[in-house]
Amino acid sequence: MKSLLREPALAAGLIVTDEFNLGEGEHDFRVPDGGLHRPDAAGTWLATAALVVEIVSPGDESWEKLPFYAAHCVDEALIVDPQKRSVDWLGLDEHGGGYRPIEHSSLVDLGPHDLGESIDWPASDG
Repeated sequence: MKSLLREPALAAGLIVTDEFNLGEGEHDFRVPDGGLHRPDAAGTWLATAALVVEIVSPGDESWEKLPFYAAHCVDEALIVDPQKRSVDWLGLDEHGGGYRPIEHSSLVDLGPHDLGESIDWPASDG
């Protein structure tokens, strides 16, 4: 996923990372599978991110993390489900504090359809 986001992120002046600690410290944090960050982001604990990436795996809590991300003012969340071969790109709703589906990122020149077409999905069962 990181390789697919690298070029659009660099063009937008953002930094691509793998897993990182989003939160205030060891007693209140989440670990997204990846993220996009503004250049001034640094440290062990990041208070926010421009975008978080969640890759769904059996029994994980990707969707349940969204309220936490919203409370930490993460602009966008990208949820990729390899089993369903789906990409959900969500933007923070500034009025309601939650997320809503978006068709194109406001951060990078990419959207869920284009990203989904670029992913080398695992072979399906059946």
